[in-house]
Amino acid sequence: MTPHSTASRDQWLDARRDLLAAEKDLTRRADEVARLRRQLPWVRVDKPYVFDGPDGRVSLADLFGGRSQLIVQQFMLAPGWEAGCKSCSYMADHTDGMMAHLAARDTAMVAVSRAPLAEIARFRRRMGWTFPWVSSSGNDFNYDYGVSFRPEDVAKGEANYNFGKLSFKAEELPGVSVFARDEAGNVYHTYSTYGRGVEVMMGTYRMLDLTPKGRDEGDGHPMAWVRHHDKYEAAPVKAASCCSGQA
Repeated sequence: MTPHSTASRDQWLDARRDLLAAEKDLTRRADEVARLRRQLPWVRVDKPYVFDGPDGRVSLADLFGGRSQLIVQQFMLAPGWEAGCKSCSYMADHTDGMMAHLAARDTAMVAVSRAPLAEIARFRRRMGWTFPWVSSSGNDFNYDYGVSFRPEDVAKGEANYNFGKLSFKAEELPGVSVFARDEAGNVYHTYSTYGRGVEVMMGTYRMLDLTPKGRDEGDGHPMAWVRHHDKYEAAPVKAASCCSGQA
């Protein structure tokens, strides 16, 4: 770790109070953005999307599981891929612990990928996840909601991602989309986020942001260090000091 400036406790408290003012301002601005997000108009979903799930074919409305809100992680796992995207997996590693809390707030969450269900199930078992995950292999959901791209559209420069033209070649990219269902059973698209917006699922980043090293990603690809959680090398065990564990 690079040496850092030091201070007395009183000097640290003065600096920390200055930072607290900035943190409070950021919190207030985030609250305002959340308010604006809730004010977005809704778009009714009339297209009859049908997904392949573990218990058979299900509609978009079925994914709500009786709740009025649905969050979809658009997980990068295309047909024939050996494994899911490492960054999407990093996101998904945070999901299982959220499920009960989301359910308590009338919200369901599901992952959707274009890979066939058997390929999803194989990777899901490897990762040990239990959250719902369905296949959109038989519909246009991932294309319609901006995370999958047809080669001809990419070649012609007509592919769109993050509300603008896609500036590089890609088959799949990450996203998070939100839907609502009214009492009559109508489903609406309320929100989608892409690019760095999907960091909303990356609680590990938020914890790293509290540390002296921060994300420590350098100037290269920001997530180059991320691995599937079963592919990290074990951290070396430090030798115990002469007095550790001894009176």
